[in-house]
Amino acid sequence: MDSVTLDHNVFATLQRSRAALQRAGDLGDGMTVARWRNQNDATTYRGPGHHTLSLYLAGGYRTWRRDKPGVFGAPGRLCLLPDEHESAWVIEGDLEFMHLYFSPAQLASATVTLLDREPRSVQLHDLTYAEDPVLAALCSDIARQDWQDSSARLAANEQAHAVLARLVSAHSGRRLYVPKGGLAPQARRRVLEYIDSHLDASLTLGELASLVALSEFHFARAFRASFGMPPHAWLTLRRLDRARQLLRHSTMPLLDVAVACGFASASHFSNRFRATLGANPSQYRAALAR
Repeated sequence: MDSVTLDHNVFATLQRSRAALQRAGDLGDGMTVARWRNQNDATTYRGPGHHTLSLYLAGGYRTWRRDKPGVFGAPGRLCLLPDEHESAWVIEGDLEFMHLYFSPAQLASATVTLLDREPRSVQLHDLTYAEDPVLAALCSDIARQDWQDSSARLAANEQAHAVLARLVSAHSGRRLYVPKGGLAPQARRRVLEYIDSHLDASLTLGELASLVALSEFHFARAFRASFGMPPHAWLTLRRLDRARQLLRHSTMPLLDVAVACGFASASHFSNRFRATLGANPSQYRAALAR
């Protein structure tokens, strides 16, 4: 389990129940995530003060909401628990699920940047066992990421922003404008220079988008149009390139190289390096010395 404690009402309620926390992570930009497992339990949420999107990952066939008897969950189904909602749940059998938590302030910011509308114009609806394959796929990808690896964390952050954009679009009844083309040359230079000077940091899509005054949704699409890949993939390539330079031109220990290039640990560094280059860092350095 990741050593993260989340300050959320729903999270705290589950910790007081029989639910077992598998892992939790801070994705940045005001969004956090957790994976849970529960069995034969009952849970009640009352005005949590934050929004929660839930995806059932496994089981849940006998999980139901007390005010909606006879309607049961299943893998791939989604529940949306708005900040002021109340609900009581019965879990019969096994259930594994993920939660994405975000604040009303985060929703308000997305409404302004994506729609140029008053934050109050978009109110999230209470949903139970909704089916949205696109939203479910995004949440499933977030659940699979290693949130302690900064490149994977950025990937999950990107997907979480895509989730938020889809929710804003669905609950406003408006299709989001999808810009064509990439970033302007000056914007590209600014973003790439920033990434290169922060390879050892844990970057977020919001942080990068703010450099060029774009919403996260529009920045992600413009970046991909400019470079043919999402920001997290570019970040990984730049980190590996920096690592190759350090292995070639310095005698830094492998752990120091990993830290300097933003990898969570020596094992994360070694695994990513080998997956990309076909050899681990030690083998790469030894080959250079021959």
